[in-house]
Amino acid sequence: MNWQNQKILVAGLGGTGVSMIAYLRRAGAQVAAYDADLKPEREAQLTQLFKGLNCHTGRLKDALAQGFDVLALSPGISERAPEIAEFKQNGGKVLGDIEILAHIVKARGDKVIAITGSNGKTTVTSLVGYLCVKCGLDTVVAGNIGTPVLEAELQREGKKADVWVLELSSFQLENTESLTPDAAVVLNISEDHLDRYDDLLDYAHAKDKIFRGNGVQVLNADDALCRAMKRNGRQVKWFSLENETDYWADVQAGRLKAGASGLLDTAAVPLQGLHNAANVLSALALCESIGLPRTELLQHIQTFKGLPHRVEKVGEKNGITFIDDSKGTNVGATVAAISGLQSPIVLIAGGQGKGQDFTPLRAALQNKARAVLLIGADAPQIRRDLGGCGVEMIDCETLPEAVQTAYRLAQSGDIVLLSPACASFDMFKGYAHRAQVFVEAFEAL
Repeated sequence: MNWQNQKILVAGLGGTGVSMIAYLRRAGAQVAAYDADLKPEREAQLTQLFKGLNCHTGRLKDALAQGFDVLALSPGISERAPEIAEFKQNGGKVLGDIEILAHIVKARGDKVIAITGSNGKTTVTSLVGYLCVKCGLDTVVAGNIGTPVLEAELQREGKKADVWVLELSSFQLENTESLTPDAAVVLNISEDHLDRYDDLLDYAHAKDKIFRGNGVQVLNADDALCRAMKRNGRQVKWFSLENETDYWADVQAGRLKAGASGLLDTAAVPLQGLHNAANVLSALALCESIGLPRTELLQHIQTFKGLPHRVEKVGEKNGITFIDDSKGTNVGATVAAISGLQSPIVLIAGGQGKGQDFTPLRAALQNKARAVLLIGADAPQIRRDLGGCGVEMIDCETLPEAVQTAYRLAQSGDIVLLSPACASFDMFKGYAHRAQVFVEAFEAL
């Protein structure tokens, strides 16, 4: 894409926005910046970083009236806003950083593995990146996982990569039209971000955009919305925890399998929980899709350590195990964490619910949970949604109070699980801060 002299407004000035300004200015575009709530100190930082940068704040409509050709959106901003729809109707182009990268990698011929889903995408992205590196590929891991893609591209100074492993959120996929991954997966679809989408199907539609082009589709055979994404004439690799398929978990035998042939004992996988067996199977399918050898992949899976705050064992006290799943910020993630653990559980949940329905937790908790300890802004809604499910619910003012109460209620052999099913910003700086408070509370017991 030729950005020379294009008039571009970059909206949203977090890490992604800053990476777009840096990349597009270097590519010769005339770039201005916009944020609805631009503090003077942030503007001063940006104008120091980018000399002569024109910054806008207030109404986006007023900023767009300055005659821009392109609106480059950060993922946090929905393109469904009326002023953005109007900008498009008047011939303006709207895109995000993934769309910009798509043109770069296509022109250069870099391979791409793309990963999305409501839950597990960071684990799968990290595992796939790890496996690609271990198999000797020059690998870039970027996207929703932390490093904005254009920041990674600038760091490489245009050098071709063997493979880009991209974690993509539905927000990033909304305005991505040109990405055609060599292999892509939608891991699962469960309620999340329904404050941004019309309904679950609308949200699933955004995820489905990851399958543009003609690369290998890796799909979850256990998820009806994922099954519906199968496209005609495409190579599909299925994974399942329930039935024999291309890649599946024989739970009775404790084996991961490919069709009839055994791959690994589940005990040899370092990651906790059955849901991580599905993550490993999908990672294997993605890596084999770009030609990596199975024997080598299986060897390296056994040395992967997993992610912090993702069903991570914190420690044990008097036979009670404490597990940090602070990154479980939606209902599907918490259901997966509970279902994946085999012992009785005392669950700590709550925070900002993002408009979710918490009733799917009912089935997961039955015959598994001794109690649910509720914290945060949406504790009353969780209590309502779980009412009558036969599990005791206790309100706690703080997370340390919840940890102490959980320890008192748990018995030897039990698990105290922090898996909030909610965002953390009502009480904490983010999920990592929430995890830190949990660990400190455990250590203080």
